[in-house]
Amino acid sequence: MTDYILVTGGAGYIGSHVVRQLGEAGEQVVVLDNLYSGFADAVLHGEFIEGDCGDIDLLQRIFARFRINSVMHFAAHTVVPESVTDPLKYYGNNTCKTRNLLRACSNNNVSHFVFSSTAAVYGIPDRDTAIDEDTEKAPINPYGQSKLMSERMLHDLATATDLRHVTLRYFNVAGSDPGGRIGQSTANATLLTKVACEAATGKRDHVAIYGTDYQTPDGTGVRDYIHVEDLADAHLRALSYLREGGNSTTLNCGYGHGYSVRQVLAAIEKAAGQPLNIVEEGRRAGDPPSLVADATRICQLFGWQPRYDDLDMIVSTSLAWERKLAERG
Repeated sequence: MTDYILVTGGAGYIGSHVVRQLGEAGEQVVVLDNLYSGFADAVLHGEFIEGDCGDIDLLQRIFARFRINSVMHFAAHTVVPESVTDPLKYYGNNTCKTRNLLRACSNNNVSHFVFSSTAAVYGIPDRDTAIDEDTEKAPINPYGQSKLMSERMLHDLATATDLRHVTLRYFNVAGSDPGGRIGQSTANATLLTKVACEAATGKRDHVAIYGTDYQTPDGTGVRDYIHVEDLADAHLRALSYLREGGNSTTLNCGYGHGYSVRQVLAAIEKAAGQPLNIVEEGRRAGDPPSLVADATRICQLFGWQPRYDDLDMIVSTSLAWERKLAERG
């Protein structure tokens, strides 16, 4: 009987890229997504099931139907400002439903679990240098807290059972499938590259810079932007690592260097061949001046070598996808 990988949130931005790479690698995949922010047509491989990752009865039916030995968990709400105004939505979806999923995994003897976490667990680091996995975890919003709670549940379950996990803490994910098949399609997205590319294609009338007086080279915030294709590859490597007997671990996913907001906007203007309507506004509460990953561990442990560590490549694939969406209307 064939082993399947269950991918929750596999119709979303990051999950769909991972599902595509899994399919291309010959893996058997079951995608579970409630389509809250995902799209069924973004699932290019495997069997798609519309449903909620917190639905224990549905999960049990899925585990009874497929022999699932590995789970990749992407399903989550991810909008930081919304988490501040509606915290229970985030604790309910990101934490409580993860608990239900972990219960189902435990009941069905799942061996491997790859978890989508975030650099938001670090809050505002007290240093501007690249941060490693041992940096103090001090989330400043319910989104980061909800993910950190899930990390701790997963760690405790792995300690108590035979389940082994890799938790990947994402920094700023950007870009789209270079083949133009899938991309970032979420409505009302807040990611800088998405917002700026929407402005470049006329979907928005401007793009805002929040804070121009940080202690950075040009006064705007610096972030570590990782191409979604490289991030997806890290997930496949995480699964291979667990299958080969690797111990549970938590790893940063970033390139180890950052770009400022102005640098990103300039790159998008270059790719679009036209200026953006840029509006300068005050700082947003809780935004650190710089947030850059120390990615030493993932490179050493997985032999991970990013292929798309280039700002022009990142923004060009983002813009190409946004133009495709604009053509669809």
